[in-house]
Amino acid sequence: MRMSWVLFFTAMKRATVSKHLTPQNNKKTLWARLGPGLITGAADDDPSGIATYSQVGAKFGYGVLWTAFFTFPLMVGIQVVSARIGRVTGHGLAANIRKTYPAWLLHGIVLLLLVANTINIAADIGAMGAALQLLIGGSAHWYAIAFGIASLLLQIFIPFPRYAPILKALTLALLAYVATVFVVKVPWGEVLYQTVMPSFSLKSEYIVAIVAVFGTTISPYLFFWQASQEVEEQRAADGEEPLISAPEQARAQLRRIKIDTYIGMGFSNIVAFFIMLTAAVTLHLHGITEIETSAQAAQALRPLAGDFAFMLFSAGIVGTGLLAVPVLAGSAAYAVAESFQWRIGLGLKLLQARGFYAIVSVATILGVALNFTPIRPIKALFWSSVINGVVAVPIMVVMMLMAMRTDIMGPFVITRRLRILGWLATAIMAVVVLAMFATWGL
Repeated sequence: MRMSWVLFFTAMKRATVSKHLTPQNNKKTLWARLGPGLITGAADDDPSGIATYSQVGAKFGYGVLWTAFFTFPLMVGIQVVSARIGRVTGHGLAANIRKTYPAWLLHGIVLLLLVANTINIAADIGAMGAALQLLIGGSAHWYAIAFGIASLLLQIFIPFPRYAPILKALTLALLAYVATVFVVKVPWGEVLYQTVMPSFSLKSEYIVAIVAVFGTTISPYLFFWQASQEVEEQRAADGEEPLISAPEQARAQLRRIKIDTYIGMGFSNIVAFFIMLTAAVTLHLHGITEIETSAQAAQALRPLAGDFAFMLFSAGIVGTGLLAVPVLAGSAAYAVAESFQWRIGLGLKLLQARGFYAIVSVATILGVALNFTPIRPIKALFWSSVINGVVAVPIMVVMMLMAMRTDIMGPFVITRRLRILGWLATAIMAVVVLAMFATWGL
């Protein structure tokens, strides 16, 4: 009899939670529903990404605009897979890999991710310092130190429920690149035609440019970040549990993940399109085809597009850098901490997750320090892209295999449509990496 009452009250509790989470009873606005997907997509357009998009736009003009639309479904597919793994299991990618695959595979992936992210942090912080120097003068190195310290303090001392909205608000900085296009003259008819009917080239420099765009757009740190952020969001919300333990929450949560990821990746690719377009209609048309950094792209815009376009472009570098650096450091920390079964999470205090915050600190501090070495940022960024491209393929393969296993995902294995999209993204990324190596021999 007592057991019957226990079961009754347990069922009532779950029914109440489920009712609370259904879309009909959820009064949240669309903005409030957006989170890991939006932040992940926006972080993809970091200062290093801006540099890459500016480079290819300046070099090839409208001939690369098609890539922004081609990469969109690929990003959606693989990011939805990573988000679902996190939300279903209640653990990030590294924790799931640790439980399922050999230690050497996990440690190799995590080491490469840590190295690539640290180099990327260095390039982003350096670009932010240079952009602020262009706007207000002063020392780019001192600004780089200040940005690194500010990012570190925010991650360590601001609780996750208050920190996540800050990151989400910073995504709006990317609107600067949409606005920039509308203060310069754009031949929209020609842009539309060349985007839909592009002229391809088999020259090695064009292939390298396409490889760079794909490598910048589909990066391993995005997989780890979105999966872990789904876990953070679930732990921070009252009444929410991993879907494998609370299947009644699945309908609302999987629908939210889909909407969040579609909007986030769409936003990311639209911004990438406008950055390439800005470089094409200004730099490329005026014969400026060699751009090494995002700050150099902003500076080159000034005499061609005016002070307002220059300020928008520069401010966007600073804004998106403030978003990207925590994502890069955080994704590395999640991966390392989960590998060694340390306590993790931006929702925990410093003394509760010392190992996790130690990785965040080391990655950020080393990133700042690299800006004081003779290493050229563009060279470091190149090798970061190489590492990202190489490590992305095995991670994507492992993610797809995990997402199809019932012992990991239970009844929430990915659908046939998502399998096709995920494997297509993996195959294309593998081809891109092979093309990258092939171009070195041309």
